[in-house]
Amino acid sequence: MQEQPNELPVWTYRGYKLRPSEFNTALVHFYRAEISRANAWRSRLDVTTNWALVATGAAITFGFSEQYTNHSIIILNTFLITLFLFIEARRYRYYELWSYRVRLIETDFYAAMLIPPFKPRAEWSEKLAHSLLAPRFPISVWEAFGRRLRRNYLWIYAVLLLAWLAKLLLYPLPIETWEELVRRAHIGIIPGAVVLGVVGAYYLALVLIAVLTFRLRASSGEVLSRHENLRQVSPRQKGMSAQTDVDESSVERT
Repeated sequence: MQEQPNELPVWTYRGYKLRPSEFNTALVHFYRAEISRANAWRSRLDVTTNWALVATGAAITFGFSEQYTNHSIIILNTFLITLFLFIEARRYRYYELWSYRVRLIETDFYAAMLIPPFKPRAEWSEKLAHSLLAPRFPISVWEAFGRRLRRNYLWIYAVLLLAWLAKLLLYPLPIETWEELVRRAHIGIIPGAVVLGVVGAYYLALVLIAVLTFRLRASSGEVLSRHENLRQVSPRQKGMSAQTDVDESSVERT
């Protein structure tokens, strides 16, 4: 009976040879590790959102507990929610880093086993290796901030704005004139007109950020397709065509 030839090593270092089957095993374990990292940071996003919800509920409850409670508690809580939003945007960037690697493995290792031509794209291993050798956040602070703002925090801000307006307009008695609204909006030595202007400008800035960051699409963790995920090319790979065939060593590794 003729013996089967030995598998050619795909990686050699100091006399140790890594076979294709061992490479696949290593990649599977690496995939599981990146999944664990992504899930850990994804759960941290939920934690900051919960902080924001609890703080909002507490501020509204305290603000409406008595008729003469000052409305500034709701404004202060609005600034606190923004702090939570910045923290969550930072955590979202870490989540995207791990999620980016997971999507690369899913689209060009597992999916490539199931559909023709049954091989990954040429830039796949280069992009994954570059992410390991020189880790960089795949999305900017503004994209992360805008995405979390649109997905979760706009609704929280909307509730706070409605609660603040209700506090001004209805407590202790409903107002009847604009002058009365301005007078009631003052905080200490800060005139009511200044408070209304600052709050209005603040919410306008939030809306502008949500709109202007809408077209930023570097995020890979939002279940992007294979083409969209691989379209994010690192500086080392800008000259590489997306349609280039893989060489023999890339085929052997998969």
